[in-house]
Amino acid sequence: MQWMDIAAAVSSQLHTEKICVTASMDRVQFKNPAYVGDIITIKAKITSTFTSSMEILVEAWSTNVAQPKKKLICEAYFTFVALDKKGKPTTIMAIKPVTSAEHKLHAEANKRREKT
Repeated sequence: MQWMDIAAAVSSQLHTEKICVTASMDRVQFKNPAYVGDIITIKAKITSTFTSSMEILVEAWSTNVAQPKKKLICEAYFTFVALDKKGKPTTIMAIKPVTSAEHKLHAEANKRREKT
């Protein structure tokens, strides 16, 4: 979970060029185990941006060196908030979905946000 949070932080800060902090994380869905010796890959993708916050989908994948097939370990949605130099939330640049998959994630992010 810590690695996932770091990946989301890096993604948010690269996008905004500002310090960003974790505001929330939804439930984590564990799908497969990871074993000692597995190579872990963390992928983070901003799915939607709002005024000062953004939703980031983070996935953790494992690969066993002897059987190089990637398995999804878990995934979660993180919300990060960008801060100005005084530590207050600040406006961020919007993302523009391009692919159909990105449009779907973007629309779903708005639905998840309406539920909270």
